[in-house]
Amino acid sequence: MILRRFLLAGVACGLAASPTALAAQVRDGAVAPGGGMAAGGADPAQAGSAPGGAVANAAPSARRARITPYVEVGQLLSADLNRGDVVTYTTLAAGVNAAVQTARAEGQISYRYEHRIGWSDRAGSGDVHSGLARGSYRLTRDLSVEGGALATRSRADIRGAAPGVLVGDIGNISQIYTAYIGPSLVTQAGPVQIGANYRLGYTRVDTPGLSGLAPGQPRLDYFSDSVNQLATFSATARPGAVAPVGLSFNAAYDRDDAGQLAQRYEGWFVRGDVLKPISPYVALTTGVGYERIETSQRDPERDAAGRPLVDSRGRFITDPDGPRRIAYRTDGVYYDAGVIWRPDRRTSVEGHVGERYGSLSLTGLARYQASRGVVIQAAVYDGIQTFGRQLRNGLSNLPTDFIETRDAFGQQFNGCVFSATGTTPGGCLNDVLQSVQTSVYRARGADATIAMSRGRSTLGFGIGYANRRLFAPEGSPGIIVYGAEDESYYAQIFFAHALGLHSGLNVNGFVNYYASRLAGAEDVVSLGTTASYYRNFGRLGTTASVGLYHFTVGDLTNALSAQALIAARYQF
Repeated sequence: MILRRFLLAGVACGLAASPTALAAQVRDGAVAPGGGMAAGGADPAQAGSAPGGAVANAAPSARRARITPYVEVGQLLSADLNRGDVVTYTTLAAGVNAAVQTARAEGQISYRYEHRIGWSDRAGSGDVHSGLARGSYRLTRDLSVEGGALATRSRADIRGAAPGVLVGDIGNISQIYTAYIGPSLVTQAGPVQIGANYRLGYTRVDTPGLSGLAPGQPRLDYFSDSVNQLATFSATARPGAVAPVGLSFNAAYDRDDAGQLAQRYEGWFVRGDVLKPISPYVALTTGVGYERIETSQRDPERDAAGRPLVDSRGRFITDPDGPRRIAYRTDGVYYDAGVIWRPDRRTSVEGHVGERYGSLSLTGLARYQASRGVVIQAAVYDGIQTFGRQLRNGLSNLPTDFIETRDAFGQQFNGCVFSATGTTPGGCLNDVLQSVQTSVYRARGADATIAMSRGRSTLGFGIGYANRRLFAPEGSPGIIVYGAEDESYYAQIFFAHALGLHSGLNVNGFVNYYASRLAGAEDVVSLGTTASYYRNFGRLGTTASVGLYHFTVGDLTNALSAQALIAARYQF
């Protein structure tokens, strides 16, 4: 009992939760004019806080808590259907699933450590960490603490292999860890709503065991780790409170320090917005801001032939005496205008168009609550990003009450995560996890998620497009991404059905398309599906899973594989 209370307290205090009005971000934008959320601006000042003054979510009244540690043993078979090779693994795992929801605290954690033992020289052994944590704790009426953590596996190089089953000695796969935490304040000063928050984040990526690249492809540098900090402030007033129109002011500072090549991102932002209602359901909004963004790095050390030196893990060695070189810089005014449409409590649509980063910039967000168990959300985003910052923002947008699945083949939490309730559909990390990127980039794209729950069945669907324009110091030795672009299209579907109180069926499917404009790069297509049946006998649970995966890299690499797993889990 003491152990359970200790772990539940950790869930409540250490996880991340739904942001306040100021920190509610889609990709990295502050709350949009009119009280909606800016769809994915890449900076905290993408759009201003709502002049209408959004109200923080009411604390849940129900009190519930659960914690379920477990151990598991399984046997996995993987067959290469092109070459006829078959390998087997024994899996030994331990994990915990926990959730808490009280008047002050809400959050959820699902973590799993797994050790895989190969039964042949072709089946490599190894360790895998996968987990997601989200939650918040309300310290006072106005002050709360939020945080989150993620452990998953994903592709390292967008040009390389895209295996569907992340087990064994496979190429182009890295283990990723990230976490963030910070306080949020929302209070009133007369007719003005004041908001402030601070976020401290950390990301670490292990180097991939194999490159998974076609012969002759020049290698990219490997991401190491980064520490990022975000501080924001906002003041908003509803129409009629201090003026006939709604007014808002926003300011932010964002910094990311990466270990690789001493890379640094630093951004300062200030912005003002005006909102003018023209009907009970429609409002026009416009905003203007000033921003200064600068990213820089040092060159790698070189040998006598001028080639970059690498360490034992394959990362470039930073030249500590070399000058800092600018990878990207912008300094000036940006602006946009938009419209907000809210015909009823279930529907909210907004869009913004303006000029930013020297070109046209589009952002938007749409949300529709079709019924108690059906919710749809779509977003369009645009902004300057780093891998660590974009992953932090994607993590903060995931739900605090998500669907736990018995992951069989290592795909958990590296794509779409669907909500277990009908209040939010969930979110997708595909845009940032299409590959691990060491360079700063302009991220543009759109995605949509749908969650449906009825009776014993749950359905989730996510789809999106992501484009990244890469920046690096021109002429830097070993850096080949200057001015290049990459893009991806992705879709994922999840279906769960409870056959009874103690058994059920889960089905997953995904398809991805990756394209890189680096010299000599080939397009990559990856798709697959899995199905799992589980049956519980008291504290003992059993799972049987099958999977089928296929990926191609241009015309040279074509992989087709099938997997099967049986496992037994004991829950304490």
